[in-house]
Amino acid sequence: MKKNFILLASVAIALCTSCKKDEQTEQEVVVADVELANEVNEFIWKGMNSWYLWQNEVPVLADNRFSDNNEFYTYLNGFSEPRDLFNTVQSSKDRFSGIVDDYDVLFNSFAGVAKTTGVEYSLTRPPEGGTSVVGVVRYIINGSDAAAKGIQRGDIFYAVNGTPLFAETNADGRITNSNLNLLSADTYTLNFATISNGTTTPNNVDISLTQQELTENPIHISKIIETGGKKIGYIMYNSFTSNFDDELNTAFLDFKNANIDELVLDLRYNLGGSVTSSTRLASMITGQFNGQLFSREKWNGKWTRLLGSDNNFVSRIDNDLINSVGMTRVFVIATDDSASASELLINGLTPYINVVHIGDITVGKNEFSITLLDNPSQQADLTDGSKVSFPYANFFATTLQNANKNHKYALQPLVGTNENAAGFSEFTTGLVPDFSQPESLGNLGQLGEIDEPLLAVAIAQITGATGKSFLTEVPENLKIKTISSSNSLKPYRDVMLQDTEIKFK
Repeated sequence: MKKNFILLASVAIALCTSCKKDEQTEQEVVVADVELANEVNEFIWKGMNSWYLWQNEVPVLADNRFSDNNEFYTYLNGFSEPRDLFNTVQSSKDRFSGIVDDYDVLFNSFAGVAKTTGVEYSLTRPPEGGTSVVGVVRYIINGSDAAAKGIQRGDIFYAVNGTPLFAETNADGRITNSNLNLLSADTYTLNFATISNGTTTPNNVDISLTQQELTENPIHISKIIETGGKKIGYIMYNSFTSNFDDELNTAFLDFKNANIDELVLDLRYNLGGSVTSSTRLASMITGQFNGQLFSREKWNGKWTRLLGSDNNFVSRIDNDLINSVGMTRVFVIATDDSASASELLINGLTPYINVVHIGDITVGKNEFSITLLDNPSQQADLTDGSKVSFPYANFFATTLQNANKNHKYALQPLVGTNENAAGFSEFTTGLVPDFSQPESLGNLGQLGEIDEPLLAVAIAQITGATGKSFLTEVPENLKIKTISSSNSLKPYRDVMLQDTEIKFK
């Protein structure tokens, strides 16, 4: 880095031993500017200063925080690890912003590609309680190591490599101390147990698993259930992954051709994803609201004035017509591990059709994010013919041209909130179900089958059951209350990715 120099004047007083007179001379002192130790830190601060939803509430992100570049670089040089700086500039309100040191891993995750053993699980307390943790298998990804080794939904593990799992949490349920990182190794052994009569007992089943890079189709199940004189479309959708929107549209073509009477959308393990996919799915479910407002974005004070803010129901995916089924109500299964774009779908549909929520209170993430790369050269044309630059921003996470070649860090900060057509967006404590039916350690059931407890609630409503007898009573110590899950190991989770076209005013 080329150094700039400041010329300073100082006065030196020389005392003459000959007693003639003092001589005053000027002496040049060269002082070097502060040199930035890590350019990633500058990228982090400037990106968050420009885009962060709570920028005006974080003093260190204030536009006038630093008097000059020396003060700015001195502050940045106080952080040897970029993640430490990122954590420091986050608001206490922020639960979901993220940083990665390799944006290829992040982009792969958005496309459904990640390293996994294939075990998708919830981590919860055992019936005995305390700080112990057990994992319950939700489902197995096809083609994975776990699929080859016969692990099934409902299996319980209590330890990894012979070490029992534990997690300490605070009053908000956030983990403060744990050994759950044992599950992040490339290879590990799960130690299984049986739960009976409120007791967790090791069963001497130990299975070694190895992670491999897989592409998971988010459409886990799509089928038509005929019962009680009704034709019910059922789809379990585990991530809003735009790469699979065509496959999602094909599934709805099957529903449309079958002329289904009702629709059950299972989002119980769906932590979110693409805003585009959420808007398209809402349009597949309905079809009668094309062009009307699905959600309205509110950015921070720096960008709200410039950015368009409406995501509307659509009739096409690129050049292909959307297969809409024209529902006037939809049954949505959502739990405490349903978030972000899943909640966006529920909230966005609510002003238009009857959304019957079955399951548990959702996570409560109403904010959306964008992907920030160290790419200060990007510009866009405004409708008045002028230009606006958006340094450090890459909305679509696909164009790396002119990005800094010296590092691959990327940020995924929260940058705005989405409200529905009725103006509602305040659900940070979660969306409350119409029918509360938690999942149970003792009775998970088989996904997509009519006796699976959460799906059974929807079917009971569709076929005319009355009262609350259709709800399955779950003992408190067997309720699955998610502490963490396999989703937490993915490069970025709880995401509502703003990947719709950005319209500048």
